[in-house]
Amino acid sequence: MTHALLSELSALHKRLCPRQILGLRMGLYAAALLRLNLPQTDKRLYTFVETDGCFVDGITVATGCSLGHRTLRLFDYGKAAATFLDTESARAIRIWPCAESRIRAAQCVPEAKSRWQAQLQGYQVLPFEELFACSEVSLTVSWTTLIGQHGVRLNCAICREEIINQREVTIDGRTFCRSCAGEGYWRQIAPPLAVGPLSMETLRADTSKMSRPFPKRFPD
Repeated sequence: MTHALLSELSALHKRLCPRQILGLRMGLYAAALLRLNLPQTDKRLYTFVETDGCFVDGITVATGCSLGHRTLRLFDYGKAAATFLDTESARAIRIWPCAESRIRAAQCVPEAKSRWQAQLQGYQVLPFEELFACSEVSLTVSWTTLIGQHGVRLNCAICREEIINQREVTIDGRTFCRSCAGEGYWRQIAPPLAVGPLSMETLRADTSKMSRPFPKRFPD
């Protein structure tokens, strides 16, 4: 695990934590098992993570897989585990922490001031085989379907909002978004705000703002 990766990871948070290190080393272990050069610059590796939070940041730094690149997918099972799919060979390997990983970390750093510090330091130096368990798996979902076809755009027959990446639902020959088809995670409690046509003066003002530099970073 290189200092450059740790620096990149620590820049995402105010401090490093054990779960970030777990994610980072899990991604590095996947690279070794699948014999891939990571972090990737293409989209060969696709990763399924089983929880969100800082653990995923570690995986992203190690592998280059991210939501923005559409190479990372969340199935929220509340587990610090992930499955790594080599889309060229179709090999998929699931990795998760050993049940004894915390104990081994404490034994590895007996001088640590706390269990948290022991995990933070121990996770960085424990051999992969002592930190993780792994298994080759077959997927029960189609990763090509999850990615969808880039560039396809349709509009929902009810809300008229645009749908991308083949996430539409077709019922009786009509196209709906998942929310209008009854699969939504939200429920509208007030009608949409009425927005009138924009004047040319408003358009020019909004366009001029686009030339201003973005802030260096968003607040945490």
